[in-house]
Amino acid sequence: MEGDKAMMEMQFADFVSCGFNQIVNNLAKIHYRWRHKADVVVRMPTGGGMGAGPFHSQSNEAWFTKTPGLKVVYPSSPHDAKGLLIAALNDPNPVMFFEHKGLYRNVVGEVPNGSYEVEIGKAKRIASGDSLSIITYGMGVHWAKKYRVESNLDIDIIDLVSLSPIDYSMIDESVRKTSRVIVLHEDTLFGGIAGDISAYIAENLFEYLDAPVCRVASLDTPVPFDKGLEKIFLPVERLKEKVEMLMGY
Repeated sequence: MEGDKAMMEMQFADFVSCGFNQIVNNLAKIHYRWRHKADVVVRMPTGGGMGAGPFHSQSNEAWFTKTPGLKVVYPSSPHDAKGLLIAALNDPNPVMFFEHKGLYRNVVGEVPNGSYEVEIGKAKRIASGDSLSIITYGMGVHWAKKYRVESNLDIDIIDLVSLSPIDYSMIDESVRKTSRVIVLHEDTLFGGIAGDISAYIAENLFEYLDAPVCRVASLDTPVPFDKGLEKIFLPVERLKEKVEMLMGY
């Protein structure tokens, strides 16, 4: 509040509930109420798939996307992780920086030397296609890429990168091109950001659709501790079925 930049790291995104009031009721509103700076980045190691159980595996990004005053970003690659973190530090607004723990040691990529920014609020096209769109972020990008190769379908994959603000222009472009849409995320189905994106598409792009918008997400339960049950919980197990249903509509 006195003008210094600050960054905090939650160790596990699940633990953020201990500071929830300070983030959603204080940090998000400081500038709007008193014109003080709120130049804070909150790093949020998130996500499941590692058998860490219900207290260390939640995907809780949607808690913050509905809070005005916060920006929310979620990189899927090493390049974007560095560029987004620098952009978040340079942004005068409070930024929630989600980073999937499962990507730490499983994804490699080129990272430029020196300082660069990945623009907050700008989505990326990961793969271009005409058959259907998969709009996703974080670990979902890698699930979509893997399925694209396995299915041999011409899938248009959009990485949102930024969850608040959202790049609706990229969504518009993809939907108009393919006319079939899946919104994929690891967060649970009910209350996840896929619901808002689906509503936006239905309200603004309905005439371009050849099939209903389909959401693919984790089950509406706590993350199971058992690895076998966690595999069933995660959405990747249902992606193939949903794509086939959408293509056959």
